[in-house]
Amino acid sequence: MPVNSRGFIKRNLLTILTCVGVLSGVLVGLITKNSSSEPWTKRQIMYIQYPGDLFLRMLKCLIVPLLVSSITCAIGSLDLSMSGKIAKRAITYYLTTTISAVILGIILVTTIRPGVIGGDNNFATNTTSKSDSKKVYTVDTLLDLIRNVFPPNIIEATIAQSSTELSPPNGNTSLPLYLWNFKQVNSTTTNVLGIVMFSVVLGTALGKLGSAGKPLLDFLVATSEAMMIITHWVIWLSPLGVFFLVVAKIIEMDSLAIIVGKLGAYFITVMLGLFIHGFGTIAVIFFVCTRKMPYGYISQMGQMLATAFGTGSSSATMPVTIDTLDNMNIDPRVTRFVIPVGATVNMDGTALYEAVAAIFIAQLRNVELSFGKLVAVSVTATAASIGAAGIPSAGLVTMVMVLDTVGLPSEDISLIVAVDWILDRFRTTINVMCDTLGAILVDHLSRHDLKDKPCPELGEPHELMELKPANNEKEALTFVKQSYGSL
Repeated sequence: MPVNSRGFIKRNLLTILTCVGVLSGVLVGLITKNSSSEPWTKRQIMYIQYPGDLFLRMLKCLIVPLLVSSITCAIGSLDLSMSGKIAKRAITYYLTTTISAVILGIILVTTIRPGVIGGDNNFATNTTSKSDSKKVYTVDTLLDLIRNVFPPNIIEATIAQSSTELSPPNGNTSLPLYLWNFKQVNSTTTNVLGIVMFSVVLGTALGKLGSAGKPLLDFLVATSEAMMIITHWVIWLSPLGVFFLVVAKIIEMDSLAIIVGKLGAYFITVMLGLFIHGFGTIAVIFFVCTRKMPYGYISQMGQMLATAFGTGSSSATMPVTIDTLDNMNIDPRVTRFVIPVGATVNMDGTALYEAVAAIFIAQLRNVELSFGKLVAVSVTATAASIGAAGIPSAGLVTMVMVLDTVGLPSEDISLIVAVDWILDRFRTTINVMCDTLGAILVDHLSRHDLKDKPCPELGEPHELMELKPANNEKEALTFVKQSYGSL
């Protein structure tokens, strides 16, 4: 084997192994599923998925300490004017890409009309309307989104977030939702939005404290670097983890025949939208801002994208995303602010999917949508994607408020749930890719500002990132001990 080939394989071994894990998971899953005449039980699938669940738990364990330490030290190391510039650039990018994704999805679904392809709509009438979807009032969902930005207890926010639960008065389900009883409950999902807001405020306060806040800032910087070293250890388990996750999902799938029918047109529409958005729309935005095409950067994201596909969670993939950008020598102050925020609020793939799904279901039900309704779908899908948690299939939850906008019952989610699991993997991959390109874009636009504002805690811009986590864990630990040994 040529020396160059060996060097390439050595540098990209983890990425290659993770991609092999995904592909072999699909193959083994199909073979295993079709090798038995008896359907697999939920307990058997649980056994197969168990190693993958352990990998997912390890990644999720890193989220809270990585979020708090990364965002706080990134904001605290910059003055308020610089933090404001980076935040404005990131938010502008998020809004632009999310709105573009929704508009693209609406154009595709109204042009292709997947809900009309195939003749009559017996599919809609024959599909069961029973669903486990909880009743959700759109206003309550938006209020919950804002409410979770301000958690009453930051410790509680690490394990729960607030949500509104509706119940019919006297069991009368025929009443409109706004007349139902409601109460605030805590769902067992990390309130990432609240933690992000707290970290931003804490970082801003430490920045204003100056030298008085340096001990705490030093501690958080050391914590962030330690989390990245642990992340690198966990990442090496990703080929095995994603393999078992994918195998279990393939076996759990009811039938590929379902996708061939009317859902096939819907599936293709969503996939086409994700592909055009990820490699077309984003590429144009990236080129306009940087005068560079993003494909060279995308080619270095194989490990991250494979992890996103395997886990189906942008939050769980966040440690891997930050590690990937560190290896690209992106300024850590940008990475540690843009990526956690992006993983929380920037869900381009989810926004596109929800717009397509709502209009697809309306087509199945022969419900004509006016221009005003399409605008309402655009606004609601954008808001719903921001409120979607970075966890597998979170889009199905926020999908309820989009259906409510179109005037369709939440039970209609059952019409698309058969293919949601695979689409969830692809839209999560696009979400993560867009977040990563956003960090690179913001870094490019901020490079001159950051160059003039060196960060003593993180070293000169890009200096620390010259230590490759893949080969220099010892050096990184030595750096932390030398810099923060006085703590």
